Amino acid sequence: MTLPERLVWAVLRSRGLKGWKFRRQVPIGPFIVDFLCAEARLVVEIDGASHDTQQAYDRQRERYLQCVGYRVLRLTNEQVFDELEGSMMLVLAELDKST
Repeated sequence: MTLPERLVWAVLRSRGLKGWKFRRQVPIGPFIVDFLCAEARLVVEIDGASHDTQQAYDRQRERYLQCVGYRVLRLTNEQVFDELEGSMMLVLAELDKST
């Protein structure tokens, strides 16, 4: 895992975000997602600099995940580094949509 992924995982693991269960590096079809909350059908992706050059691939991947019933929340490395708490609030807001 990258450093931003480790920071996010430190919050999400062991039901650390308001009791929601997340798994990391989960295969969904032909893709592996960074973090998944299966109960909420929410995928959380942490995007680093490499994603700047693979936007078409990311769009295709996101369309696939949406077609099979998942919502995708993308956070950048910078968001995680600069405002981890705010980033987790974004995740909570998405989780709240599923209840």
